[in-house]
Amino acid sequence: MAPLPPTQPEERACALVTGAARGIGLSIATQLALDGFHVLATDLDEAEVTTQALALQAQGLSVQAAGLDVQDRAGVSRVIEGLERLDVVVNNAGMASSMLALRELDAPRLRRMLGVNLVGSFIVAQEAVRRLKPGGRIIQIASRGYLGGAGAAHYVASKAGVVGMVRAMAIELRWRGIAVNAVAPGMVDTRMLEGFSPEVRRSLEQREPSGAAASPQTIADTVAFLASPRASQMTGQVIFVDGGKSVGMPPL
Repeated sequence: MAPLPPTQPEERACALVTGAARGIGLSIATQLALDGFHVLATDLDEAEVTTQALALQAQGLSVQAAGLDVQDRAGVSRVIEGLERLDVVVNNAGMASSMLALRELDAPRLRRMLGVNLVGSFIVAQEAVRRLKPGGRIIQIASRGYLGGAGAAHYVASKAGVVGMVRAMAIELRWRGIAVNAVAPGMVDTRMLEGFSPEVRRSLEQREPSGAAASPQTIADTVAFLASPRASQMTGQVIFVDGGKSVGMPPL
């Protein structure tokens, strides 16, 4: 773990963010820390998330780092139990892949995608529920892609599963005062775009209403809202942050 201030302030609300070493997850962890949360930033890449946490600590923010495989229930439980308190969980850890035609998709690839994007977020949420009190929040990062798309059946299935799980969890946990919501980003400027050629990326960006990929900060801002008291009456919702692409494709 990265060095911490001498103690975790017990009176300060605590947020757990998975997949926080870079991209959307790092932006979320940073924004929540700026908003006054003590943040536990976790990632499979322990070295990188530790480096980022140290940089945020140098800015005076209350951030802690831990290596975490979201599919490792014992590891998830250890990390959560090590916290003084837990108020917000942001399940951002996930994976994408290059386009893959349905005829080329095999069961191992499907299981791997579901394992990280769906089962991993389920494990983290389930373990967190044991610690969350009334007023707690679970925020899942889904994707506009759950609406469907050619060449991504495994990814679409994993994110559609996340959305379905959010609705089911919200119904069950509302009686405990715990809100569960999802944020569904569109095209965001992250490492996931590096697998596309410049030509393919330009083609994809031309299909975005803004003409470009969104900044990870736009997703962080939405997550920060859902984590705040301003969203106290919201649960079971999927918020699209995609420039309006989800309401209809723009003309080509």
